[in-house]
Amino acid sequence: MIIILKDNPEEKQLDNLISWLKSMNLDIHFSKGESTTILGLIGDTSAVDMDLINALDIVETVKQVQEPYKNVNRKFHPKDTVIDICGTKVGSGNFQVIAGPCSVESREQVFEIAQGVKKAGAHFLRGGAFKPRTSPYAFQGMRAEGIELLLEAKKEFGLPIVTEVMDLSQLPLFEEVDVIQVGARNMQNFELLKEVGRLDKPVLLKRGLANTLKELLMSAEYIMAGGNEKVILCERGIRTFETATRNTLDLAAIPLLKTKTHLPIVVDPSHATGIAHLVKPMAIAAAAAGADGLMIEVHNDPPHALCDGAQSLTPEAFADVMDAVNAVLPHAYKG
Repeated sequence: MIIILKDNPEEKQLDNLISWLKSMNLDIHFSKGESTTILGLIGDTSAVDMDLINALDIVETVKQVQEPYKNVNRKFHPKDTVIDICGTKVGSGNFQVIAGPCSVESREQVFEIAQGVKKAGAHFLRGGAFKPRTSPYAFQGMRAEGIELLLEAKKEFGLPIVTEVMDLSQLPLFEEVDVIQVGARNMQNFELLKEVGRLDKPVLLKRGLANTLKELLMSAEYIMAGGNEKVILCERGIRTFETATRNTLDLAAIPLLKTKTHLPIVVDPSHATGIAHLVKPMAIAAAAAGADGLMIEVHNDPPHALCDGAQSLTPEAFADVMDAVNAVLPHAYKG
């Protein structure tokens, strides 16, 4: 339920209304725009008398919200959320690019890639320290040492770092990580979502490979319900009957999610396609469709990468993608 207030509501009446609503064990999401103030009611609103609230002098109208997600809902928060990460803003026209290797392999590898992607215009460095792999025999990442190498690269090149957590027990290692990634396989790991929801740290939440947009938003709701409002959604392709690409990139999700949520939305064309030469056209398309950013895998030696070399770009190819995307951005869909 949302309560839309009239301009300049009388302060005492507003305080009385909020106190009454809180007495019914409801949480209040307060959103103040240029001309509209909205109170979003979170909790069991079945006992709330809509007619009584409508009759108050300070109330313009009351609306019932049918969607089960409240904190992430644009109806509760009409303005786009902008997340500040080490001075770099993400969302609402602030287009940012996250780039780096699928997995951290060595200090030399991370430093060479970090230097290349920064020169090309990337704003964040990504790299997997912990790697979820289908095969138990595949490279699983450098773990804690990998995080240390990413932090060294951040200090050297000034790029905030993004890396994936796989388990609750790993969270103490992420204290200095700038953005915690919750990967596609963990999108519905609700205990992990609750825990990152208690942190004051940005979380990049990837859509599961077989999950609906509603399920993605409900997972984001878990994080925000814990008090962490710094959530970035990531579309990374879904599994369909098509086998020519690794996944099917759901570009329609971008403008559709923009109508449903205020959270920033980035797109990962690398995992979506699994094929390096498809990353550029899909990155251009994502930018044109109104995405708030991209997440692209870059490796200094893709043929010998320990993970996902087939979808990784060289630093030179990444620079070419950045030029193409920057040319499209002024013409991107605004909604």
